[in-house]
Amino acid sequence: MSTTNSTSNNDTSDIKQAADNINVKKIEENLQDSGQDKKVIEEPVALTEEQKTPFIDEEVRTDNS
Repeated sequence: MSTTNSTSNNDTSDIKQAADNINVKKIEENLQDSGQDKKVIEEPVALTEEQKTPFIDEEVRTDNS
């Protein structure tokens, strides 16, 4: 006697459906377009002394010698 999980059956059919409906041309277009839309990454803002507060109090740390 075996039981099947209906969720895994749905996942499998979703994957099969996606694979059956693949559009190679659209994927190629998306990959080519993604290089043109590069986002400008700004430098990180410096933290204030208050923001630099460590998450772990140095006095209670046990991993440093």
